[in-house]
Amino acid sequence: MGSVGLFGGTDAKPARIVGTVVDINGGPVPGATVALKALDSNDVTSQSTPESGYFSFQNVHPGIRYQIDVSAKDFADWTSPAVTVEPGEYKIVGGIQLKIAVEHTEVQVHYDQAQVALEEFKAEEHQRVLGIIPNFYVAYDKNTEPLTSKMKFKLALKVSVDPVSAAGILFISGLTQASNSPKYGQGGEGYGKRVGANAADGFSDIMIGGAILPSLLHQDPRYFYQGTGSTGSRIRHAVFSPFVTRFDDGHWGPNYSSIGGDLASASLSNLYYPHVDRGPGLVFGHFAIGTAERIGATLAQEFIVARFTRRDGHVK
Repeated sequence: MGSVGLFGGTDAKPARIVGTVVDINGGPVPGATVALKALDSNDVTSQSTPESGYFSFQNVHPGIRYQIDVSAKDFADWTSPAVTVEPGEYKIVGGIQLKIAVEHTEVQVHYDQAQVALEEFKAEEHQRVLGIIPNFYVAYDKNTEPLTSKMKFKLALKVSVDPVSAAGILFISGLTQASNSPKYGQGGEGYGKRVGANAADGFSDIMIGGAILPSLLHQDPRYFYQGTGSTGSRIRHAVFSPFVTRFDDGHWGPNYSSIGGDLASASLSNLYYPHVDRGPGLVFGHFAIGTAERIGATLAQEFIVARFTRRDGHVK
């Protein structure tokens, strides 16, 4: 490219400013825009570098402070310190080395609590001891998101209709048949009534204590596995779990859902148990047994069951 004049026509002999634009490897940078700016007046003239990367500003007025700005595609901009020339000076500006431009990519991460809760819920739906026995009501992540009311009901229904739950009812009914408790009598009719009573007990307990009350009281019906700490602290955590639970907002308080579910389920038993078995003794007896079973279950969860529970497709 030919030379470009700037601020000619003065009495002082004009100067000349030249230089070469190169990359970090020393190769010339063609097509770079080189601007010569008078800092005191903001007058600017510019030119584009040829294949050689060379530029030349002629007829530059001496005694004025100038600044050279260089820009090129895919390169970071370069700016010189203030440059002043003497009359008739042939000034070579060196060190014009352009670096590769750094791209800044902004990534915005939005935490969707509902989506995280859904993913955690889907994982819990597949938790099974040895890949067989349902173990849905255990949260192995202490920071897990709360369940929605829909999730609480879905989980309760899933447990209620699970084939393993049905097999458990048939087995327990066989044991109570042997002890004639409740007093439905023996034979197929007695066994059928016991199956129906045990099924009703389990369904009312899980629906009231695992879905209805947790939804109304905003409590989490799951057991929160501790897994770390001293043995004593883990025992205390498991033993108190039926009486203390986490609320949906994260704070801990009385487990009204579990206690209320056991009492409500035991009270409903008075509607279909034999008359000879009904009364306050049935209610509080069932409540005591249910509470003892929960304590035993949480202790087993804390120290045994977790080792054999299939999570994320494999046993931990």
